[in-house]
Amino acid sequence: MENTEILAIYGTDYKEMTKKILKESHLAERIPSKECRVGMKPNLVSPSEPSWGATTHPEIVAGIIEYLQEHDFRNLVILEGSWVGDKTAEAAKLCGYYDIAEKYQVPFLDLQKDTYETYDCAGLDLKICDEAIKLDFLINVPVMKGHCQTKITCALKNMKGLIPNTEKRHFHAMGLHKPIAHLSTRLRQDFIVVDNICGDWDFEDGGNPVVMNRIMAATDPVLCDAFVCHLMGYETEEVSYIKIAEDDAKKSSDREKIATQVERDSIDIKKAEYMSNKIGEEYEGIISGVTQFGVFVELENTVEGLIRFENLGDEYYEYDPDHKILIGERSKETFKIGDKINIEVIDANKQEKRISFKRII
Repeated sequence: MENTEILAIYGTDYKEMTKKILKESHLAERIPSKECRVGMKPNLVSPSEPSWGATTHPEIVAGIIEYLQEHDFRNLVILEGSWVGDKTAEAAKLCGYYDIAEKYQVPFLDLQKDTYETYDCAGLDLKICDEAIKLDFLINVPVMKGHCQTKITCALKNMKGLIPNTEKRHFHAMGLHKPIAHLSTRLRQDFIVVDNICGDWDFEDGGNPVVMNRIMAATDPVLCDAFVCHLMGYETEEVSYIKIAEDDAKKSSDREKIATQVERDSIDIKKAEYMSNKIGEEYEGIISGVTQFGVFVELENTVEGLIRFENLGDEYYEYDPDHKILIGERSKETFKIGDKINIEVIDANKQEKRISFKRII
């Protein structure tokens, strides 16, 4: 797995999916030694079931632990500090993290009870919990979801659980974006496993989950969050901390951007070429995007294609941009992100990097 890549896997056996994507990512080879203190940082913002779309599914962390222990890593910890208004202990108990800690003999560290020091984070003084600083290798396990102030929350913002409550209040007083970005200069994420199973795309505390049954792996938090913006329909410019973090880290250059685009174009061409031999075949997919001219559908093999209105049904569809859904004028049938849909491949043009589907009714 290259640092410019993001891997994805689909299914419902979340623990085994996690182990498989870690194997494909060669995670064990990225950790310098077996003696490293490896920390796993889920999102336990509040005491709510993962199915609500706010907290990290425990099966993912269990999969990470099993993978690491099978590769003889023993110095493992789970660490998190919930939002100021909630208690980490309640969230950890409700979401099953104490059960995981006991089963695998991996300590769960409540950072709301931890000591902390102040560090210079690219010119901004920020308080960081001591246990986070002690780590040799940090595996971030965020939930891909929406946020009422920052629009999205994923890799970069999830680090806020590694600071004390007093600093969390300070973050909000500073407007979130700048401190989130600057925190990344001191707290390095060595690997990212994104819980994109059913995150709420509207609100950070959940309640309106969008079921995708997808887990992603990445190494670059800026690239990860930029990709999440794309998936959720935002421009990266709308999420200020991404650009600030990119500038702080000085990871991007025009040459790297061009190379990334060339790589993406190459992948799109290969996918279109592959699907050109599948014309007429039928698949089940998940709606990954809704627009004013149709819906994008992603298949299990990561191929994405477009169903235009004329191939969706025999009626007029109204696009609701606020809720990103299509509504049938006559039937009132709706199409939204996360819905399953059966399709037939009707066209694949590698010159235009375009794949077209038809809905099977």
